[in-house]
Amino acid sequence: MPITRSARQLPTAPTTVRERVLAFGSLPAAAAVLTGTNALYLLLVVLGNVTDFPTNQHFVQHVLAMDTTFKDTNLMWRSITSPGLQNAAYVAIIAWEALSALVLAAGTLAWWLRPQAARRLSTLGLLLMLLLFGAGFIGIGGEWFAMWQSKTWNGLDAAIRNVTLAGLALVVVNLPHRPHTPSE
Repeated sequence: MPITRSARQLPTAPTTVRERVLAFGSLPAAAAVLTGTNALYLLLVVLGNVTDFPTNQHFVQHVLAMDTTFKDTNLMWRSITSPGLQNAAYVAIIAWEALSALVLAAGTLAWWLRPQAARRLSTLGLLLMLLLFGAGFIGIGGEWFAMWQSKTWNGLDAAIRNVTLAGLALVVVNLPHRPHTPSE
């Protein structure tokens, strides 16, 4: 006999201390922590970029100018030496980081307050982060602007760390999980 919707045991919120403690060991809690870790990281990056604007501005300027690469004539046509375009790129990076951080912060809160929206928000924020560090820093910065050739202005290691953390979080966020039931 098929179980009807009304006969199914619906998940309930943890009520005992034991159930509350065990809920912290759940997959949604792990997803919330990983989402929150990425959000915190990006919020701190944005804060650093805004309060110490020149430090990473120089980084972006050197990467785009390709002035510390091998200076291969077949590649140097790609360089961007206009300070206006360099600064616009840097501001766009900060804006992208801020947007990603805000979406990830919303995703983190959603794991506790609105679980039905948490996965989508977290996934969106993590995808924004992967696009920035994977496509932006590794793809465009690393390959198009030959950042890998620079000993001084090379952000590939940091970008790979960010892609790894965001990718791991994306996997955990999207793993199927069963809602908590008091009998577990």
